[in-house]
Formats: sequence, C-alpha cells, structure tokens
Amino acid sequence: MPARLLAVWAFSLLVIFGFSVAGQRPDAENAVRQAYEAGEAALRTGDLAGAQASFLKVLELVPQDVGARVNLGVVFMRQKKWPRALEYLKQAEKLAPQVTGIRLNIGLAYYREGDYAAAIPAFESVLRDQADSAQARHLLGLCYLFQEHYPEAAQTLEPLWPASNSDLSYLYSLSVAAGNAGRHALEERAEARMLEVGKDSPLLHLLRGKAYLAREDFDRALDELQTATQADPKLPLLHYNLGVVYRRKGSLGKAREEFLEDIAVDPGVAYDYDQLGTLCYLQGQADDSEHYYLDALKRDPKLGTSWFGLAKIYKDEKRYPEALKALNEAGAIDPKSASVHYLRAQILGELGRKNEAQTEMATVRRLKLENLDKLEHEISGATYHDPQVAGGAATQASQ
Repeated sequence: MPARLLAVWAFSLLVIFGFSVAGQRPDAENAVRQAYEAGEAALRTGDLAGAQASFLKVLELVPQDVGARVNLGVVFMRQKKWPRALEYLKQAEKLAPQVTGIRLNIGLAYYREGDYAAAIPAFESVLRDQADSAQARHLLGLCYLFQEHYPEAAQTLEPLWPASNSDLSYLYSLSVAAGNAGRHALEERAEARMLEVGKDSPLLHLLRGKAYLAREDFDRALDELQTATQADPKLPLLHYNLGVVYRRKGSLGKAREEFLEDIAVDPGVAYDYDQLGTLCYLQGQADDSEHYYLDALKRDPKLGTSWFGLAKIYKDEKRYPEALKALNEAGAIDPKSASVHYLRAQILGELGRKNEAQTEMATVRRLKLENLDKLEHEISGATYHDPQVAGGAATQASQ
C-alpha cells in the first residue's frame, strides 16, 4: 500500500478556514490568490524553489495562513529537509489542530526522516479521529514494527487484511510482526497467502530468502535468493541480502561483490555502504572502509554501526578527537551500547584521562550484566538487518 504525500490541498484549506484576506483591498486578495496559484503550479511541475517562494509570499501577506504552511511543509518534505518541513507543519497544527491531514503529514515527515518513535503519536492521533484511515494505520503498523513493538504492529496491521492481502510487502510485514508477537496462526495465514499471491515470482523468493536468513538457515536463504536472481537480477535489495548471506557464511569476497551489485541497482541504500565499510575494515583496508562508512552516513546519518566503524578507524590511526566525536554520534543512537563505552574508555586511557576511562569501564560492566549491547550484535553481523523491516521500507512505503 503506497503511502503518498498528501496532495496539494491549499485551496481546500482556504475553504475550511475562510480566505484570510477577505474584506481587505481587492489588490491584496488578488495577490494572495496569484501566489497560491503560482505555488500550486510550481509544485505540480516539480519547481520546488518556485513553490517555496510563492508560499513564503503568501505568509508575508497573510502571516496566519495555514495552507501556505502546509504546502511549505510538503515542499521541504520533497527536498528531504525534514526539520524545516516539521517546523512549518507544526506551526500549521497549532493554528488548525482539528485537521487530521496536517498531523498525517507530521507523521510522514518523521517517518521519512527515520524517527519512527516520533511518528507514532502523530499517526495514533490521526487514527483516533479518523479510524478508517488506511494510510495512517499502515504507517503506524510499520512504525511499531521498526521499533520492535511486535504485538502492536500485528494488531494494527491485521485490520488491513481485506484490502491489502494481495500486497506481498504488506503480507511480509504482517508475518514478521505476527511471528515475533507469538501470533503464529496469523503468521502462518500471512505466509500461506504470500505463497498464494506470489506464486513463483522473484519477489516471493526474495521474501522467503529473507525469512530463512532471519532464522539463520543460510543454505535455504541462498537457494531462494539465487532463484530470485535468475528471474530478476535487478530486484531491489536482492543483492544486499545475498551479501549478508555470504558474509554470514564467511565468503567475504562474494559478499563484497553482492553489496557492490546492489549499489549498482540502487545507490541509495545506506546499509550496502555500511556493510562494505565493515568488510574493508576486516580486510585491513582502512581508507576504503572510511570512505564507505562516510558514504553510508551521507544516506543515513543515524546508522550507528557506521559511526562506530569510523571511531575504530580513527582510534587505530590515533585520531582521537575524531574518534570521540564519532563515538558520541554512535552513543546518541544507542546509549546502552557497551561497545561504545568500552571503545571510549580505551581512547580516554590513551589520552591519559584515567578517571573518565574508569567511569566508562564501570558503565561497560553494568551494561554487560544487562546484556543490552544491540549495537555490538549489529557490528559483528550477528543481527540480520533487513532494510525493509529496519527503516528501509520507509522509502518504499512512502513513494
């Protein structure tokens, strides 16, 4: 189910709220109308700079206009400038809290930014006011899934079954949520429907391969993914998953080839570069490793494994200030990572800051007892990162 940005709806907002300059001079009213028309025309043709200028012009003439703020939010969402988009959308929400469409766009902005925890309240509020919003329900279910709130994800996604049970991506998300929530009857129902809908399609083999990969059945995963490759070698994320299988099987050279092949299909997947950074580091290629980690972070600044990988490189090269800066970024993403605190302790020790190093080691011991080092499992490759169920699906779902 695609989750599209809201269509341009400035004029419908004007109808709801009344034309902001009504009763003023006709020339002022005409100026606002012309600015709106120019902004909407620019949005339709993809002229985002022109749209931005037009809607800012509206705000100069009518500072409390809601529609202009919403449309500016859409402009910045299309530019992937999420903080700016949220700035205008939240202003619009304050002026028109009863309009669910504004809150839906706020959720979408957080969703596309990858801040799923922040998106959840926005989508929940839309569903409270508009229980039949399939878009909000689908996105809320995915947010729960990405946050590993599996019971909530399964409960939220299940009502979409009548309209969505022919969508393989929906069925896959539902099966993952249901399986992890212990709702095995629903999981089996979703998987059976996947087989029925997918038949012998490449996408079905990809999804089955990912399921085997998540269960660490690498031989079956490889068989399914290779079958998909024979039918459609350009299938998005197919080569990424093959790379993960080969890495887990210890074939680092083949893994590297697959990640590079996935980049050739779609250069926007941050996880490919992250994996290549790790492979290059393991093979003693520090310069290449740094290059790939930086490429990963250009695409996803919240990729903790890449920040941690950079920190290790910088520590090895005694670039301690840069290493500590990278660790701060990794720690902000996963504050309970023992690996981050341990590496920081090592660097502080090298710098002669013994008291701070001892404090970090005490934190390491505490976190090890709590067994909370999710980042370490991701770094080692022991955790399977499915970009479609770890945030990467955000791109697909929101096109």
